[in-house]
Amino acid sequence: MQLAQIIQFLEQQFPLDLQESYDNAGLIYGRSEQEITGALVSLDCTEAIVDEAIETGCNLIIAHHPIVFKGLKKLNGKTYIERVVERCIQHQIAIYAIHTNLDNHHRGVNQKIAAKLGLINTRILKPMRDQLSKLVVYVPKEDFRKVDQAILAAGAGHIGNYSDCHFRSEGIGTFTPGKDANPIIGQIHIREEVLEMKLEYVVSNHLISNVLTAMKQVHPYEEVAYELIALQNQHQDLGAGMVGELPEPIESLEFLKKIKDIFNCGCIKYTELVHHQIKTVAVCGGSGSFLLPDAVRVKADLYVSADFKYHEFFDAESKLIIADIGHFESEQYTSELLTEIIKENFPNFAIRLTKLNTNPVNYL
Repeated sequence: MQLAQIIQFLEQQFPLDLQESYDNAGLIYGRSEQEITGALVSLDCTEAIVDEAIETGCNLIIAHHPIVFKGLKKLNGKTYIERVVERCIQHQIAIYAIHTNLDNHHRGVNQKIAAKLGLINTRILKPMRDQLSKLVVYVPKEDFRKVDQAILAAGAGHIGNYSDCHFRSEGIGTFTPGKDANPIIGQIHIREEVLEMKLEYVVSNHLISNVLTAMKQVHPYEEVAYELIALQNQHQDLGAGMVGELPEPIESLEFLKKIKDIFNCGCIKYTELVHHQIKTVAVCGGSGSFLLPDAVRVKADLYVSADFKYHEFFDAESKLIIADIGHFESEQYTSELLTEIIKENFPNFAIRLTKLNTNPVNYL
């Protein structure tokens, strides 16, 4: 399988447009035409991970954390980052990072955490804006069904848990074909009036190109009249963190012990147990202190994340319980998630889940 096929699949599922501005997700090293014999999936791309890839015959490493995050100005082996890149070049091992674009997706990192905790009725904690547009297209009434079906099949018309959504209205469209036109309806230089449908859809921005292509392929007009309008609406399936409910309330200390067991935590740093029982839980894999106000806003009883600084624990202000379980611990099941997704879609492809623990933090 060519590297381009794997990249195309991953970026259709988790578009690079979803990554944060500071991130460096995507193909770090490699060429799209490279034949991939096997892929190794891990949270981090370390020297030990490269060794494992070589030993198992994998020439692609798919990691959550980008090995090249800031500018890489030299390659002289002085840092582990430089050594990793050097060895991958020497052994022709491609490196692909899928980071905050996976964090910001409703089927990504945080959904996996929520599933491990047994949460139900999950939803994005802080939905993204500027990720939606409205498509308006005009089509002859007798042709609107096939155009509608093509647009919906390409991914438009999804609003939360609902699909096949559109609004349509009826009106008269007019046009005069020019001398070089090749009209399906009407004659050159004669103004035509057609009974048309105005169709309106919500479209995720990363799907716009596919939707427009599908629309134009089946639309009867030589020149398709359509509009794209940017929306400020929140995207319910994209954004940071996740919140959900436990099927039944659990005593707070018992739930913390359960979290420690599920995520194999060396320790959990937590704030005062201001709630005797836990029902609503917010989560964010990795460094999640920035979402604390959102966890408070949704009235979460407990917020599971990592990398809180000392003074940030005070920011809970007795409104919820913060449970800092560690960065690696919170994201460790990301590799499992990616392996499952790739295996499901490429069942005959050699995909391996790393056997190594890349956590740089130890506990005594």
